[in-house]
Amino acid sequence: MTTPDTQRPRAGSDILRSALRRNVGAMAWGTVLMGLYQAGETAFPIALGLIVEHTMRHRSPDALGLSVAALAVIITTVSLSWRFGMRILQKANTTEAHRWRVRVAGTGLQPVARDVDLKSGEVLTIATEDADQTADIIEVVPLLISSLVAVLIAAVALGLADLRLGLLVIVGTVAILSVLSVMSRRIGSSTREQQARVARAGAKVADLIIGLRPLHGFGGNHAAFRSYRRVSTEARRQSVTVARVGGVYAGTALALNAVLAAAVTLTAGWLAFEGRITIGELVMAVGLAQFIMEPLKLFSEMPKYVMIARASAERMALVLAAPPVTTPGTGRPVRGTDLEVDCVRHGTLRKVRFRVRAGEFVAVAAYQPRAAAELAEVLALQVPPDAYEGTVRLGGRDLADLAVAAVREHLLVNPYDGEIFAGTLRSNIDPSGTSRMVPEAVEASMLTDVVALHREGLDHAVRDRGANLSGGQRQRLSLARALAADSDVLVLRDPTTAVDAVTEQLIARGVAGLRRGRTTLVITSSPALLDAADRVLVLDEGVVTAEDTHRRLLATDEEYRLAVTR
Repeated sequence: MTTPDTQRPRAGSDILRSALRRNVGAMAWGTVLMGLYQAGETAFPIALGLIVEHTMRHRSPDALGLSVAALAVIITTVSLSWRFGMRILQKANTTEAHRWRVRVAGTGLQPVARDVDLKSGEVLTIATEDADQTADIIEVVPLLISSLVAVLIAAVALGLADLRLGLLVIVGTVAILSVLSVMSRRIGSSTREQQARVARAGAKVADLIIGLRPLHGFGGNHAAFRSYRRVSTEARRQSVTVARVGGVYAGTALALNAVLAAAVTLTAGWLAFEGRITIGELVMAVGLAQFIMEPLKLFSEMPKYVMIARASAERMALVLAAPPVTTPGTGRPVRGTDLEVDCVRHGTLRKVRFRVRAGEFVAVAAYQPRAAAELAEVLALQVPPDAYEGTVRLGGRDLADLAVAAVREHLLVNPYDGEIFAGTLRSNIDPSGTSRMVPEAVEASMLTDVVALHREGLDHAVRDRGANLSGGQRQRLSLARALAADSDVLVLRDPTTAVDAVTEQLIARGVAGLRRGRTTLVITSSPALLDAADRVLVLDEGVVTAEDTHRRLLATDEEYRLAVTR
């Protein structure tokens, strides 16, 4: 079920409208305060003109003191309204960006895949840069309105002095915005292309980091780096194009604003020379002509930021609006913690059928690595239930009928290449900080020597992707995390391929002891783990061809003996 907050927007415009509706209160207060700021800024040259006019007529110290007090009030209003207005808007902007980052990240991390052609690096870029740029719309609208307020106040004040000055400001502003609105469309299309290319470069970096060791192994790192250089060069060229277009836009806006300010100044000077306006009105007009450049500059930049926000929102919609490959059910397992695979056909799997009873420790010896990987993917919900033939049941219920959250509460499939995160050993083993099985998991996974190596113990720092750990240490850390979760049903795939035979034997005993009475399925070719299992299923050419204990299979099945003995 979905709630209004989790409804998937269908387009970038929906995302922008959602952000605006959610922050209407903060935007209203921000608009009032920023409008007050712009009004105060506009009032400053008006007040100067009135002071000059009043002082020249009355030449009174009292009048001068009153004028100075009025300026102090204006300056105080300008300072406080800017301070609190920007505080409100930036808080709302930051909070909204956080909401969209969480939404995009949550969507990308859902176990049910979405039908969108984006790599993880591209999703990361969308969840960071695009989320921030989309949330900028919350600041853009109030600043746009407050800039309009400043321009209108200036136009009215100048119009009261002489109607031609007021009309000049209004006509000039409309002309400037008309020119810049056309140019902003070019910025929007260029920005979308830049974001796509930067995201592709980010995805390429993520792929290279993951595959760096294998690339070095067969000497493919240079070709991979050349490939990344090409993608990065394309992103750089597009960024330069966007910067060039943005520079032309900014330069044009500044030039047009300067022309309008100069036109107002010259017109006011001519009117003063003709005696149609007073000296005080001339001072006011010159001051407003100088001041009006700032709100006009801000006002003219807003279309650009609107187009950038819209482009980013459309990229977020690629993720948020993408339908799931399949729609999960809403049920929960109704009995026991047994796991049943019934006539599953997927990839190289051909009508695989077996059952792991509650509390049983079963091992699957897959002769073909691809079949092992595909079985793990099916059990981990990486393959939607409607994408394969047959049925997988958990606690007597089809996975297709169960909610993903319910499956995750009872079934954990630990991946072959479990990710290691920056933090500590403890935070990697127990990310939520709620497990009571950390000491037992460390012991069973034989991570004790890694803990003992460091004075900090479990609080020893771990770098991103476990860069300061060996391959075997990373694998044992991932296994410890799976064991500490204490799931009702645990599926492990090749958890000991990077450790030596002695350590493997100790891990097999530790896992079997820790998981005694809990349902466990291990997909492995390790003799130690196969021997620790209650029974072994032989998976060959996509079907289960034999089932017995490890030692009986060694004694009776020559092919099995050749496949698993080392």
